[in-house]
Amino acid sequence: MSAARPWWYDAVVYQVYVRSFADGMPAGGHGDGIGDLPGITSRLPYLRDLGVDALWITPFYTSPQKDHGYDVADYTDVDPLFGVLADVDALLARAHELGLRVIVDLVPNHTSDQHVWFQAALAAAPGSPERARYLFRDGRGPDGAEPPNNWDSIFGGPAWTQVADGQWYLHLFDSSQPDLDWRNPEVGDMFEEVLRFWLDRGVDGFRVDVAHGLYKEASLRDQRKPDPKAAEPKAAESMVERVLNDEPMWDQPEVHDVYRRWRKVLDSYPGDRMAVAEAWTQTAESMALFIRPDELHQAFNFGWLGTPWAAADFADVITRSIAAVAAAESAPTWVLSNHDVVRHPTRYGGGPVGLARGRAATLTMLALPGSAYLYQGEELGLEQVDVAPEDRQDPSWFRTGQPGRDGCRVPLPWSGTAPPYGFGGADGTQPWIPQPAGWAGLTVEAQSDDPDSTLAFYRRALAARTEVFAGADDTTTASAEGDLLVVRRAGVTVVLNAGPTPVPLPAGEVLISSAAVPDGLLPPDTAAWLR
Repeated sequence: MSAARPWWYDAVVYQVYVRSFADGMPAGGHGDGIGDLPGITSRLPYLRDLGVDALWITPFYTSPQKDHGYDVADYTDVDPLFGVLADVDALLARAHELGLRVIVDLVPNHTSDQHVWFQAALAAAPGSPERARYLFRDGRGPDGAEPPNNWDSIFGGPAWTQVADGQWYLHLFDSSQPDLDWRNPEVGDMFEEVLRFWLDRGVDGFRVDVAHGLYKEASLRDQRKPDPKAAEPKAAESMVERVLNDEPMWDQPEVHDVYRRWRKVLDSYPGDRMAVAEAWTQTAESMALFIRPDELHQAFNFGWLGTPWAAADFADVITRSIAAVAAAESAPTWVLSNHDVVRHPTRYGGGPVGLARGRAATLTMLALPGSAYLYQGEELGLEQVDVAPEDRQDPSWFRTGQPGRDGCRVPLPWSGTAPPYGFGGADGTQPWIPQPAGWAGLTVEAQSDDPDSTLAFYRRALAARTEVFAGADDTTTASAEGDLLVVRRAGVTVVLNAGPTPVPLPAGEVLISSAAVPDGLLPPDTAAWLR
């Protein structure tokens, strides 16, 4: 990395889903099968040796755990399930000692229904200052028995719940997660205090949950939804022709004032403190608005995560993403998996093909300018798990009957030949989501000494990224030559074969590849760097 650039500009960040990373409590004994802060601290040397620069930790704050921490009851304390504030301090100290930065999750769109503010709102009357912190409204119809508008919850069903006195409150997620009203200045003031609380303790940055959702159109009008009886629209030839969805609840212009205020707070602290937005916007250009010079530092590039397995699509999303962030004077981010989506080896077809494609996509991603975000377990080649219905805990499962996100959240296998695979918990006891019986060969222990393992590949790839692209300029081009994706950056050519047959490698020395490249031919579902 160039000395002129802040640490986050081209960092590799490892996402820790706190419940599923490592169970370390109580000290000196067996835990409860749920990951926690001491467990993370005990495994920090693993992350250093993997070769990442930072870790992002999902919410560990006081919470009734209806949405596994994304329903926050107290933003400035630790849930006893995960430890105490002193455990945060110990984790930060140990991480910084090992040269790792720490990003924590911030959840500003909604609180838990157990938050003191919402409990006060329920106890207060309609029109009260307590209710003005949330989006309470009267219902429609002659007796107010219908929701105030037609919005749907992300987790299924209506986005409104009625309370005892007849009013309704908005929750774009679960009914236990009431949305805050960011037009109320008390809300902004509270979150500035939260930012400063954690910055004062030494965190290096924040991942902002639902960053595009804080403001809704003030009228709370109905959403214009496609007619389910209408014919499927013809596919657009380009993004320019794309008809965007009507979304009065997302990506409103006022949200950018929030991040301008936060940027001033972050800039007032030493050490290049940063924030990265989880902003599911409809275009790369609207995503880039979150990372203008006076707003947040990064935004997740979900266009890369959602790209089909095709050279032309890969080239297009790379080109568009780099152009969009350049206009915002920032750097792109790249991510293939996280705690909300199906793991990418499974999305790419599963089994040996899915794993090969996953390794190829990762190697390509690590050669791109900007920063890369990894999700825990992808370095082990973990796939999505078909969690039994009786073991599912995602709130979307209970609202829709669909499998939900539990399959990507199964606790990591560290060692041994049977559950809990060294994760923690009493011997032989399954953790909070049961692990598959067939994971013995995927543990960190099993893969550490195998040079052909996915873990060994990730370690090589991360080391190669540091060696090859440290301080590299960001003049990057991407194109498709048939089924071959070709990326050129800093004197290195990166090729990915997305087709069904081997193709000749371009001239040059192979620096690293995601699989063997015999006889100068790049096999299908394989990537390589050449110089």
